[in-house]
Amino acid sequence: MTVGGDLYQFGPFRLDPEAGILYRGAEPTMLGQRAVALLRRLLEDAGVPVSKDALVEAAWGGLAVADNNLTVQIAALRRVLAEAEAESWIETLPRRGYRYVGPAVVTNAPDASAVDRAASAPALPDKPSVAVLPFSNLSGDPEQEYFADGMVDDIITGLARINWLFVIARNSTFTYKGRAVDVKQVGRELGVRYVLEGSVRKAGGSVRVTGQMIDASTGAHVWAERYDRSSDNIFAIQDEIALSAVGAIAPSVRKAEIERVRRKRPDSLDAYDLVLRAQPDVDSGMPEQVTRALALLERAITLEPAYALAHGNAAMCHHCLFLRAGLQEVNRAASIRHARSAIVHGQDDALALTWAGFSIGMDAHDRAAAFAALEAALAISPSSALTYILGSVILGWGGEAERAIEWGERGLRLSPFDSWAWAAFDAQAMSHLLRGRYDEACRAAYKSVQANPAHSITYVQLAAALAKLGRLGEARAAAARVLELQPAFRYSRQFAGVNCAPGLAEALGGALRDAGLPE
Repeated sequence: MTVGGDLYQFGPFRLDPEAGILYRGAEPTMLGQRAVALLRRLLEDAGVPVSKDALVEAAWGGLAVADNNLTVQIAALRRVLAEAEAESWIETLPRRGYRYVGPAVVTNAPDASAVDRAASAPALPDKPSVAVLPFSNLSGDPEQEYFADGMVDDIITGLARINWLFVIARNSTFTYKGRAVDVKQVGRELGVRYVLEGSVRKAGGSVRVTGQMIDASTGAHVWAERYDRSSDNIFAIQDEIALSAVGAIAPSVRKAEIERVRRKRPDSLDAYDLVLRAQPDVDSGMPEQVTRALALLERAITLEPAYALAHGNAAMCHHCLFLRAGLQEVNRAASIRHARSAIVHGQDDALALTWAGFSIGMDAHDRAAAFAALEAALAISPSSALTYILGSVILGWGGEAERAIEWGERGLRLSPFDSWAWAAFDAQAMSHLLRGRYDEACRAAYKSVQANPAHSITYVQLAAALAKLGRLGEARAAAARVLELQPAFRYSRQFAGVNCAPGLAEALGGALRDAGLPE
């Protein structure tokens, strides 16, 4: 049996068990987690029969499962291997089990000199650190190197604009060009926690770019994506993919950092750690959670009074308390106060400016000032999905329906699984409703509920859309959920709190009245 950190290489394939990914060449396959576990078990005993019971234990942890579950997963494994005409490498042994009979399996045991290198490796910086390695050119055409290198340059530039990331310069990462590398070793040598690697394949009129971000300390995958585009305008594709990649990577790294900080002792947290620990509760948008987040953020501000991101998150917390905990003036004033501090101290921080702009727009009702902050954030980091998402909410409540939809779509395109995706769907729902597109409003509202089922405003939009469609039974059920989550909800007070545009207030208010929500 091999140790858990090993990679298994066989034929054109490479299995990374820790990440749960099977690669063919440099590209990840679509093999599921149970099939990966089965493949690992077969490779560990290559050439030797492995019983059905042993395979079930490997993939299901001893759970009682029907035989056909194992058969289905083996079939999925063979389908992936079939892409390299290698499905016969998994042999069926009737009534006994299965056996790997393919090419020799090579495992990469940990490098014996790793300890020596670690002693001279640079220390990790005090914020998340990233190295972007040169992308592999899989086109077989040396002239495509410029495209692969340009893609990496654009991604490095985009990530470097995010002030809470430490990004290694191109000159350092390009020393690895053309070399087979171990990302854990790269992480040690460059002193970074995350390593981004990828590949470019251009054939005929199309180009495929894959990328994966790996936590170099554990080998776990933080983010992976594949982009397929027509190669009509190669430089436009380069820009588009780089922007999309940076937009998706940033929230993925932040999620990984939050998980890392959760494992630290509470008494060891510094201001940065405290903000990260608070972030999931800030994102919830509901009073109980944001109250908990505020306690952490206030500790962070005590440690670092000029910490712009802590002020920005605190502004969002007070905004949520204002709207969903009684419209108390003390919360509205605190939201605006923290937002202004975030702007003063965060001129180079796109995220702090985004939180601040949202509070200024929603609670100070100054949409011009809000968009000055949001546009400043986008000038710093054009790939900031959250800026577009929260901007769409301000536009939605302001009755600028088409622009709200456009901003929401741009945010979701940059970060499809963002923790704030629900807010973009929410803005789209109210905007479609304002324009009389009730089916579209309902679809967007359902997506919002699915993305954040614990937030009352998502059910507000759903109740309104269902009422407009004449589905009053379902609308009243959604309205009941609003009052369960926010018992004091009154739609006229919500509209006053956000300075709702008159046309939207009329359309939305009538629908909510029909759904049974109190005015």
